[in-house]
Amino acid sequence: MWYTVPKIPLIEELTTGPVPAGSMLLVEFTAASQWYNAALTIAAGFLKQGGKVSYNALAQSPDDVRAGLTRLGLNCEECEKEDRLRIWDFYTATLGKKSNEKYAYDSMKVMDLSLRTAKEDMLEAPQPEWLRVVENTSAWYRFNDEKAMLEVELTRFIPSFKLRKSTAIRAIMKDVHSVWVYQQLEGAHDGIIDFKLDETSDPAQNLIRIRSLRNVGSDGRWHKVKIAENLEVTLEK
Repeated sequence: MWYTVPKIPLIEELTTGPVPAGSMLLVEFTAASQWYNAALTIAAGFLKQGGKVSYNALAQSPDDVRAGLTRLGLNCEECEKEDRLRIWDFYTATLGKKSNEKYAYDSMKVMDLSLRTAKEDMLEAPQPEWLRVVENTSAWYRFNDEKAMLEVELTRFIPSFKLRKSTAIRAIMKDVHSVWVYQQLEGAHDGIIDFKLDETSDPAQNLIRIRSLRNVGSDGRWHKVKIAENLEVTLEK
């Protein structure tokens, strides 16, 4: 069965063509940037075009994710009922509690993450119609040794996305890990996207750029983004 893959908001506005399904995109964001609102904007826009989104909630609760998507005009209850939206709850595990969500990981330990991914995620059929958003992979590194966590990312998480042929947008916070971690992850992805708050100007400016893409042309300049009242993130024209 063939699917028409929707356009990825924000990102494909800066490319010369569609990002091929199955691409792995790494977002590196500064703590003060608008990345979290951008992640919700991307997810909501993809769903509105008829796509499907798997959203890994690591830095905020699933209810906060739903509230953000609802604010952007989405009917989350309907999307989840139709299995067009899956919110994976990692956040509750960071609090040492057990999740009540349908989709959840109850452990942040590297061995548990690796075993579950190997048993479940890597056995799924291709799903090119799904966009997978991982809002902050830095959360995993809080609970695990860097080398062990990176090994799981390179041998489990990233291959599972590639096997399913789903485009994935995986984010990591800048300046909190070793240079080695960033270099390894950058080498394993098809593209690198930066979000930052530029405080050298007055007022400060929220910016996005596509640092590199391997499989499609792109505009590599920094671009200003604006934040609407509903916290939708769009390019400033």
